[in-house]
Amino acid sequence: MATKLKEYFPIIREGEEVLAEIAKNDALQERFDSWEPEQQEEFLNICTGVKGLKLLYDGFFKEIMNPEYVPKRFNDFLSSLLGQKVRVVKVLPNDSVRIADESSLLIMDIVVELEDGSIANVEMQKIGYLFPGQRCACYSADLLLRQYKRVRGEKKKKFSYRDIKSVYTIVLFEKSPAEFYEYPDIYYHFFEQKSDTGLQMEFLQKYLFIPLDIFRKSKQNKDIKDKREAWLALFSSDEPEIIIGLMEAYPEFREIYEEGYEICRNVERVMEMFSKELYELDRNTVQYMIDEMQDTIDAQKEELDERNRTITELREEHERTLGGAVSILRSLSISEQEIVTRICEQYQIDEEQVKKYL
Repeated sequence: MATKLKEYFPIIREGEEVLAEIAKNDALQERFDSWEPEQQEEFLNICTGVKGLKLLYDGFFKEIMNPEYVPKRFNDFLSSLLGQKVRVVKVLPNDSVRIADESSLLIMDIVVELEDGSIANVEMQKIGYLFPGQRCACYSADLLLRQYKRVRGEKKKKFSYRDIKSVYTIVLFEKSPAEFYEYPDIYYHFFEQKSDTGLQMEFLQKYLFIPLDIFRKSKQNKDIKDKREAWLALFSSDEPEIIIGLMEAYPEFREIYEEGYEICRNVERVMEMFSKELYELDRNTVQYMIDEMQDTIDAQKEELDERNRTITELREEHERTLGGAVSILRSLSISEQEIVTRICEQYQIDEEQVKKYL
């Protein structure tokens, strides 16, 4: 049965053909059988065009968007995000120190130098990390320092701080952190430093966050209005009607899908890619849940500590009040037994508790 996408891409295989090729290889059949029925269906939907390609899968994305392989395509993508024409001059080594296991959450993490000397770190995250602002500030500072050292080394005595250019940290989330859901209709968040007085100074660190899941929800049943939205829709949607609409409006996207379906011709490679994604999804989801639970535990511990401090303060205040009451009654030359009786009645405590203040 021909799917809508197969009408555009005749190289797409039928489901029976894909299953027959899997059956020829015992290892592939064993892997396929190990998947849940819905996972088997998802895999076949990708290969047969029932659904669009999962372009954010590591194996697809690194082939179709690598700035070294397809610089013109990556330039167009980055220009659309920044709202200005940019050209990648070269890909820089990304030698930032990553926290253990962070790389498993990243679809793409690439550092490029732009034509004007600016540096851009572009990340595509499967699951957004907790504390995205603090984390990105750290990596932005690292990139800025690396640029400073490199330029100062090149310029030597001719070095000037005007030689240091902007550093962009651009993060796209497949599943965004919780704070982004406070803005359910906004999918483009740009940050830069500004004065509260209007004083103009050039600060170099700039940040762009794009939650693709929020973009997808906000654009349901709405037209794509520009190239930036077209790129985001290409990466976040697998609905054939949307994909076909994008290809008709932007014919260059058809080439991307052609390359993706060429990859799909290699069933073993795509199965390995799919298995890796399932593994990483489980692993990352568990880790994300652990991080969120730890965050909740820390918050609850802080609340408990605050309650304990309050209880301690109330107890100390209570003891000071009792001690003061005893002192006042003594100053009135009242007997100790009478003091005990009065304090017991006033504060609803027993005699043993009162005697320690006498």
